[in-house]
Amino acid sequence: MFANMSEREKKILDILSDDTTVSIQKISEKLSVSQVTIRSDLNAMEGKGIILRLRGGALPAFHPDVLERQKTNISAKKKIARAAAAMVGDGDTIMISDGTSSSLIPKYLLGKRDVRLVTNSTLILPYARVNPSLHTTLVGGDFKAGTEAIVGAQALAQLENYYVKYVFVGTGGFSVEKGLTSHLQEGAEIVRKMTELGDTVVMTADSSKYNLNGFVKILPLDKIDILITDDGLDSNIQKQISSLGIKLIVV
Repeated sequence: MFANMSEREKKILDILSDDTTVSIQKISEKLSVSQVTIRSDLNAMEGKGIILRLRGGALPAFHPDVLERQKTNISAKKKIARAAAAMVGDGDTIMISDGTSSSLIPKYLLGKRDVRLVTNSTLILPYARVNPSLHTTLVGGDFKAGTEAIVGAQALAQLENYYVKYVFVGTGGFSVEKGLTSHLQEGAEIVRKMTELGDTVVMTADSSKYNLNGFVKILPLDKIDILITDDGLDSNIQKQISSLGIKLIVV
């Protein structure tokens, strides 16, 4: 979502996230632009599905937790998503789990033909709408606003209908010792199931996720075939990860 916004739109979203009752007049004063300009920005943001317009103001269209995660390490997440998308060729079949890094991957699939995607992430939908060559299947189930994800027994059952070339997964945290972890049981179940359904499992995670140990264990790290991360990961940790037989791609 943040990858598709202007700098002023990001500032407006920050203001709305801090105070959902703020008026257009107050926003214009904070940003030193006219109210006409702010109204135009709000209309554009509503068109992108970023906000919901109200009389005299607006509300963010996403849960505060999602907004906060999307503001973190944006540059690294873009590089990671671009590197993941570069692995995908014309006609490939892929699966993508929810996550702020993994959900950016479809943004960089424009220009590739007949890619079939299965996902549980509603964050992917804006990119699916504008890419006619991306054939997207969104599994059904229980919607979790805090992660913009579809989870639960129905989602798990529907995933069983597919097998793909690449599975791209995110994680709440990871380490050599603890593997992949999450704070959410439902999300962990989805990732476990997806990793059973592809030829190659690729984890997309920025270096800040290392040693963040969640409550729920997802998988041992050696169940991942490829890890795409940024250059903030210590060189000794990189060696430990590579020693597990994982291909490490540092962007």
